[in-house]
Amino acid sequence: MVDFIKRVFSGSGPDKAESNNAPDAKAESGPWVGVDLDGTLAVWDSRSTLDRIGPPVPAMLSYVRRMVDNGVRVKIFTARAGDPGQIPKIEKWLDRNGLTGLEITNVKDYYMERLYDDRAVQVEQNTGRIISKL
Repeated sequence: MVDFIKRVFSGSGPDKAESNNAPDAKAESGPWVGVDLDGTLAVWDSRSTLDRIGPPVPAMLSYVRRMVDNGVRVKIFTARAGDPGQIPKIEKWLDRNGLTGLEITNVKDYYMERLYDDRAVQVEQNTGRIISKL
């Protein structure tokens, strides 16, 4: 995890030969990072509805772009994906904000390396100890 964060923030990115995470490689499996939409990548406030996705959160939008630019496979991990009617709305929002082609899901699998979410509480692996609180 530390290497991942260093790579993203250093801007160096993985070598093409060592990475299978290219954003256009729609692999069925392989490591990926989940990013929640509402409240994390897009503003969720009193004006938000399921018919309207808020404006981007600038810091998170920049971070996601850096991950994508560095060959990290990013999926938008959102409860909205449980409604097939939401997918075109999410895709349109992603297109407008320079994130065309990202996968959209609401399903976690063994390849997810981490999740960025405004509602998550981090728990230390195998101990149950809460590391961060909301």
